[in-house]
Parts: sequence; structure tokens; C-alpha cells
Amino acid sequence: MYSFTNQFMSNDKNIEFLKATMMGPNAMRLAEELASHLNINENMRILDLGCGCGLSTLLLAKKYGASVFAADLWISPTENYERFKSIGIDDKAVPIFADATKGLPFANGYFELLFTVDAYHYFGDTGEMLPSLIPFVKKGGHIAVAIPGLKYEFGENVPGEMQPFWNSEMERTLHSLDWWKDLWKKAQGIEMVDSREMGCCRQAWEEWLTGYQSIVAEDIKMMEAEGGKYFNLIQLIAKVI
Repeated sequence: MYSFTNQFMSNDKNIEFLKATMMGPNAMRLAEELASHLNINENMRILDLGCGCGLSTLLLAKKYGASVFAADLWISPTENYERFKSIGIDDKAVPIFADATKGLPFANGYFELLFTVDAYHYFGDTGEMLPSLIPFVKKGGHIAVAIPGLKYEFGENVPGEMQPFWNSEMERTLHSLDWWKDLWKKAQGIEMVDSREMGCCRQAWEEWLTGYQSIVAEDIKMMEAEGGKYFNLIQLIAKVI
């Protein structure tokens, strides 16, 4: 399932690239597992929404040869363009600035796939977001999401070992698989085709904890406290009808 990611990480230079560009659990590994449940090909136009530093974009462009619009709010298009040139995908990847909460600058039906890794939980936790994105995907196309989540809803009962790390953003963005399924079932114009806990959770988190971002030190403490008891990774795939 992870042939591209494992091969990419067999090179020391590439591992340094990953350590410098990861913004959470290894987005390349998440993207490869999510993509394995889709029929992606070189003729597809994909919106990689919340692409970060482009690890998911790299996977989609290199492994599948797809044309990818790499949209992000936090990382500048210029920074991503330079990065895409350095890894040889600037002919396949279009870096753009986009804020999904303010509307996207695309035509309706423009994409065969809307793909988002380790980002959707930051902006997609309302009943309005998914319906606002559906029009950008052609009928018969898919919306595919991979996000960090919880094995069950904490509610007011945050486990004691997690309380030092728990904050209002985590409370808002981290939810269980059932919570996300219930939210997506409310949207008109799609049918759910897959929802599950992802297999790469532990490995993707362990790889992130080797990264160079300043928040890694705190996340190491958090993951030691979590001990595999509470966190998961969630994937959701819906077909536009």
C-alpha cells in the first residue's frame, strides 16, 4: 500500500526533505493510503485542498501523473512553487492560495477529485463546508479526506493524561469516525462510499515526531502520554451524484 512512500524514504536526502516539510503525521503516507482506495490516473484534474508543503501533491503528481491544483492558506504559492520545481513536479502542480471558508476560485465541475490530507478538520467541522465544496467536483467524481481523529468522543471527559495537551482547537477539530460520518450524511448531492480508521496511524505519527518543526517537541510528549489509546486517523470518501 505504501510502495511510493517507502521507496521515497529509502533515500537519505528525501528523508531530510520530509523532516523539513511535514506539518503533522506524514502526509505522504496518509495520501498514499487514501489514494489506494481511489482510481486515480494521469488524465485527472485534482484539487489538493490544504496541501501544506505539498507532500500529498508530490504523491499525486509523481505516483499517478495527475494534474494537481495545490491550494493552501498557510503556505505561500511562491514557496510551494519553488519546492515543486526542486522536486520536478512544477509541470504537474499548480500552487495557489485559497481559503476554503471564504469560497474557492474554481469553476463548478472542474475537478474529478477533491483530495485533502491532514487539513479538513481545521475548516470542515461545520454542516456548511461539505455542501460548499461539492459543486467543484464533477458528477461521478469523489471527495476524499484523511484527518487525525479520536477513537471516541471525549466530550467533557478528557482523559487525565491528555488534559495537559488538550486545548480549544483540539476540542473543535478532533472527533470520532462516527461524528464525521454523521456530519457527512447530512450533505445532499453525495453518497458515502468509504469511511474507516486508517492503517498508517502509528507509522505516520512516528515519522512526524522525527521532523524539524518546533511543535514536534511538545507532540513527542503528547504522543507518549497518549500511548496509542485515544488517537486515530480517519478517512472519508464520498461520490458526487
